Amino acid sequence: MTYRIAIVEDRPDLIKSLLEKLSIIDQSEVVWVANNGREAIDKVTNHQPDLIFMDIQMPVMDGIAACEAIHSQYPNVKIVMLTVMEEDDLVFRSIMAGASGYLLKDSKIQELEKGILDVMDGGAPMSPSIAMKSLRLIRAVSEKPKASVDFGLSKRELEILEEMSGGLNYKEIAEKMFISPKTVRKHIENVYRKLQVHNKVEAVRLAMDHRLI
Repeated sequence: MTYRIAIVEDRPDLIKSLLEKLSIIDQSEVVWVANNGREAIDKVTNHQPDLIFMDIQMPVMDGIAACEAIHSQYPNVKIVMLTVMEEDDLVFRSIMAGASGYLLKDSKIQELEKGILDVMDGGAPMSPSIAMKSLRLIRAVSEKPKASVDFGLSKRELEILEEMSGGLNYKEIAEKMFISPKTVRKHIENVYRKLQVHNKVEAVRLAMDHRLI
């Protein structure tokens, strides 16, 4: 299956590098390129891709603001942030804006390909160093005392949420629990709805925050 990819980046050299890498990946087809967040919002209105690789720091409108705007209007469009930065604050703000993943700009072709397949399968691809930062953020939030709330989650939904926290994707959870990926997807949709979140990272963070897992 070929996925429609969009690139939002203000540096020509990085656009060229990313285009060259994506051209080697069979599952990707770049449908448009934007140079800032505002241009990206205009383009996604007319041509919605499956996945957007989004720079963070850009003129006119930064990637986090664009991510939040696009995610609110087109929640089915996956957004993976690309950056040379690893600041905890940027990671947290990107996740809260609705980003589904966070990769470094110097990611190798294999890492980009895995990231595309993971995010389109419901996962949250992250470079190892960024994943560690995200884990520290989750732990920091979970250490704060909060009232216990179950959000009406079923036993099966809690089990799947526990597996999600371990980084498993839909297919891996399905194989481990001996159920179909379609069933897993439906349970995860219910989890997101009950927790009022939009992605795996938000769901796991909130679950840990309330001691659900």
